Amino acid sequence: MLRYFTAGESHGKAIVAILEGLPAGLKISRPLINDELKKRQIGYGRGDRMKIEADTVSILSGLRNNETIGSPMTLLIKNKDSRIDELPRIHSPRPGHADLAGAMKYGRRDMRDILERSSARETAARVAVGAVSKQFLSRFGIDIFSHVTMLGGIDAHTSGLEPGEIKKKASESLLRCADEAAEKLMREEIDNASSEGDSLGGVFEVIIIGHPAGLGSHAQWDRKIDARLSMSIMSIQAVKGVEIGAGFGVAKRRGSKVHDVISYKEGRFKRPTNNAGGIEGGITNGEPIILRGAMKPIATLRRPLESVDIITKETTKAAVERADVCAVPSCAVIAENVCAIEIANAFLEKFGSDSISEIKKNYQNYIKTLGKF
Repeated sequence: MLRYFTAGESHGKAIVAILEGLPAGLKISRPLINDELKKRQIGYGRGDRMKIEADTVSILSGLRNNETIGSPMTLLIKNKDSRIDELPRIHSPRPGHADLAGAMKYGRRDMRDILERSSARETAARVAVGAVSKQFLSRFGIDIFSHVTMLGGIDAHTSGLEPGEIKKKASESLLRCADEAAEKLMREEIDNASSEGDSLGGVFEVIIIGHPAGLGSHAQWDRKIDARLSMSIMSIQAVKGVEIGAGFGVAKRRGSKVHDVISYKEGRFKRPTNNAGGIEGGITNGEPIILRGAMKPIATLRRPLESVDIITKETTKAAVERADVCAVPSCAVIAENVCAIEIANAFLEKFGSDSISEIKKNYQNYIKTLGKF
């Protein structure tokens, strides 16, 4: 079983993750981890912090000659801007942020103590863990990628595109959008919001392909793969909703228009549609897994909303911190990596052992069994 913890503050010395449960014998590429960290940082509408930090990972434990040895892996990402002790106190909470709720929960009169950890800077550690998980999954032909489907009310149109084409087009776009015409309008909307001191949210989609049927379980609530993937996306800062497959659209249709017809062709079960999003009963059914997340606009506004000073209780403007105008493309990258962690975990539960060679044998035997089902 994979498990991980993250630590660190936005302007502290570093962001750290400890990952436990990787099998021995997995080759790890540090440059590939850095590539994912870079993807998280780029995107039209990102703030000045991205010009300061150039995230790279240091691996402090768990490897020998770039190969896992079965012990916990420690991943460290240093912060260049590490002035946490010098930064001003904050008494005016930002609407939509964790500032006030966190200060009340932990009894802190300076909300700097809350925002330093609740900041999305923490997700750099999760992306690093996800990048390791992706390298594990790639050994078994499993691929995970994302794209932006809506930003600021502007929809991208990708119906009819194959997953590989979506991946290619999105990777070439600063907004991770596979629709060039929509991307142009999205950029204009970001520029307009920026000029007005405002922020924008949107919707992203994560697509998972190459996995087998049978990951997850119907037997217990906490083993359902759809529940675990949903939680991983909902745990990302500023995400307020998750859909799988046809999502909320299924509530408007009759069952005959929702459920995917099953056929058997070319030695396997197939479905001509994928309204279930690749998951039925908490178990992967072999079709592509399709998940979408809705990200709210960033809570920090350059033209701040009305708030209250928690010390004086007087009306004031909310605090203004360095922030993005739009971070939906970044959120999409984070989402594909946290999903990678959950898929890797489910894969290890199904085929797990202490070494890559044993896992490979278990997986190959299972695939042979499916071929005879």
